[in-house]
Amino acid sequence: MVRYAFDESLENLNLDLVRMASAVEKSIDQSILALKNKDIELAKKVVEEDDIIDDMNAEIEAKCIRLIATQQPLAKDLRLITSILKMITDLERIADQSADISELMLKIKEENYIKPLIDVPKAADVAREMVKEAIDAYVNKDVELAKKVCEKDEIVDEYYEAILKDLQELMKKNPDYVEQGIILSQVAKYIERISDHATNLAEWVIYIITGKHETLNF
Repeated sequence: MVRYAFDESLENLNLDLVRMASAVEKSIDQSILALKNKDIELAKKVVEEDDIIDDMNAEIEAKCIRLIATQQPLAKDLRLITSILKMITDLERIADQSADISELMLKIKEENYIKPLIDVPKAADVAREMVKEAIDAYVNKDVELAKKVCEKDEIVDEYYEAILKDLQELMKKNPDYVEQGIILSQVAKYIERISDHATNLAEWVIYIITGKHETLNF
C-alpha cells in the first residue's frame, strides 16, 4: 500500500514535469512570434506568464524534497527524483530566457529591424524542438532520441555564429545599427542558451534511464 502511494506520487511528478515543459515550449513559441510580428501585447504576456512557470518550478521542487524526506526512496527512485529537480531548473531557465527575449523586443518595439529575421526564428524552432524531444525522450524512456537532441545543439550553435557574423557586418557598415544589433545579438544568445538547457534535459533523461551522466554537447 505504501509503495502504491509512492508510485502514484512519482506519476504525479511525471505529469507535473510534462505540464511545465508544455508551458515552457509555449513561452518559446510566443516570444519568437512576438519578436517576428512586433506583437507588444504577446511579448508582455510572455513576461507576465514567466511567474506561472516559476510557481510550477517551486511546486514540483517542494514535492520532490518532500518525497525524499518522507519516503526514503530506493536508489533508482532517488535518481529519478533528483534528475527531475535538475530538469525543472533547466526548464525554468528556458522560460526566463523566453521572457528575456520578449523584454528585449519591447526595447526596440518602435524600430524597423535592421535586417529581416530569418535565422533567428529558424534557430528558435530547432531549440524549441529540442525541448519537446527531450521531454518526449523522458516520457518514452528513449535514449536514442535523447542523444539526437544533444546532437542538434550544434545546429543552433551554427545559426548563432551566422547571426552574429551578419549583425557584426551590419554594425560595421552603419553605426546607427549598433544599438539594435547588440539587442538582436542578445536575442540570438538567449536562443543558443535555450538549446544548451535542452541538451542538459536530454542528458538527465539518459542518466535516469542508464544511471550514467555524460556531457554530450557536440
